[in-house]
Amino acid sequence: MRRLVWIGVGVVATVVVIRKGRAVLDAYVPAGATDAVSSAARFGSALRTARSEFAAGMSEREQQLRHDLVGDVDLDTLRAERPERVADLKRTWSSQKPPRDPADYGPTEDPDDDDGYTFF
Repeated sequence: MRRLVWIGVGVVATVVVIRKGRAVLDAYVPAGATDAVSSAARFGSALRTARSEFAAGMSEREQQLRHDLVGDVDLDTLRAERPERVADLKRTWSSQKPPRDPADYGPTEDPDDDDGYTFF
């Protein structure tokens, strides 16, 4: 029962402080100031709304791009298989030896080049 009494006292004190505070505010603040503060609050609210909508749109677009890139594949499965694929690629690359002789890479001279400069 004592707790209920103190909760009631707290509620009454809060109501009194809010009403007296508004009366003091109306007495000392110019008339247009409260409109300016409420306008600033609405502007802040509009910015928060725009930011949340932008974040939601960006997340949706990211999901679309991810779906276009990998499709309906489970990314966790791909990440689990990655070491095997990398090992396969390394075996493939190590079996392909690059040519040692620069002539094996193909012609390096441009037949239309008239300045006479050559690389080899």
